[in-house]
Amino acid sequence: MDYSRYPSQVVQDIIRLRRRIQAAGLPPRRTDANVIVGTWNLQKFGGFHPAWTENPGSPKRNLRCLALIAEVIRGFDVIALQEVQRDTSALRYLMEHFLGSHWAVLLTDVTAGDKGNSERLAYLYDTRRVVLSGLSGEIVLPLAPAGVPEQFDRTPYIAGFRAGQEHFTLLTVHIRYGALPANRLPELQQFAHYAARELRERTRTGQSREEPNLLVLGDFNIDRRQGNPLFDAFVETGLWVPEALQAVRTTTGKRAKHYDQIAWFQGEDFGLRPSGLAGTIDFAGAVFQELAQTQVSPRISDHLPLWIEFSTDRSEEAMAGILGWIWTILSRSPGCRTEAGTGGAPSAFRFFRRS
Repeated sequence: MDYSRYPSQVVQDIIRLRRRIQAAGLPPRRTDANVIVGTWNLQKFGGFHPAWTENPGSPKRNLRCLALIAEVIRGFDVIALQEVQRDTSALRYLMEHFLGSHWAVLLTDVTAGDKGNSERLAYLYDTRRVVLSGLSGEIVLPLAPAGVPEQFDRTPYIAGFRAGQEHFTLLTVHIRYGALPANRLPELQQFAHYAARELRERTRTGQSREEPNLLVLGDFNIDRRQGNPLFDAFVETGLWVPEALQAVRTTTGKRAKHYDQIAWFQGEDFGLRPSGLAGTIDFAGAVFQELAQTQVSPRISDHLPLWIEFSTDRSEEAMAGILGWIWTILSRSPGCRTEAGTGGAPSAFRFFRRS
C-alpha cells in the first residue's frame, strides 16, 4: 500500500488503529501455520464519497473511511460481511484501490422485500491464503407438513474454503432485529435448527462431504450472552461460542451489546484446531477523533469486527505418528492443549497455547 499519498490525518488514524489491533492480540498471518477468520457488520455498506475530504451530504463514507476499513480487513484471511447494500461501489473500490488484486469476494443477490432491507451478505478473502472449495449458496428452508415455511428476512449465505490442507465451511447470517427481542427468537431458532439438523447432520452421517468444519458467524442481534433467551436459543442445538469470545462486546456505544457471534458444533465432525486466540478490534476513539462516536458509525460501523485464529500446522501430529506416539485430544476448547498420551513425547509436542 502506498501510504505516501495518504493525508496526514488519515496516517494518524492508522497509527492509532494499528495500536488497537496490536492490543487486541490479533496474530500475524503465517503461511502454512494459521488461518484467521473474521466477521463484521459494516453498517449500510453501499455508496461512498470518492474523496479524502468530508461530504457535506450523504453518504458520509469517503476514502478516509475505506482506508481504515481496509487496515482492519487486511489482518484476516477471510471475513464475512453483513449489511452490504444493493449499491456495491464502496465494496468494489475498497477491493480495487485499498486491498489489492489478490483479494476476492463472494456475495449474495439483494434480499428483496421490506424485511430484507436491500441487503447482501458477502465473504472477502485473500486468495494468497484461502481458496474456494466449490460450495456456495443461499439457505432456503425446506417444505414442511404445513406447507412453505416463512423464509429468513435476509437469506443466510454458505461457502466452503480451504487454507492449506484445512477445509472449512462458513455460514453467515444477519438475523432480524425487531423492536422487541422476542421478535428475533423464531428466526434465531430456525437458523440454529437448520444448521444442526440439515448441514451438520448430513455431514456427520456421511450424506455429504461438502460442509466440513462448519462455522456459523455474523450478526445475530443477541443483546447479551449468558442468561439471555436469545443466546439460549442460539446454543440449544449444540452451537458453542469459544470462551475467548463469550464476554467481549461487539458494538460501539456506551452500552455493551453482543450482537455478533462466531460459533461451531463441537465433536468429531469439527477438526479445525482453535489456537486459543480470538477477540474483537475496538476502533472507537482511535479514529475520527474529532467526531462523536455517533458520527463515526456511518463512516466506519456501529459494530466491531470479531475474529478467531485456527492452527493449520499439523507437522507435530504427523511426526508423532511416524514415531509411534499416541495423541489424545483432551479438549478442543481454546486454552487447552493436546499432548502425547504414551511414548514419552517431548514437551515441544503441545498444540494449544494457554489463554
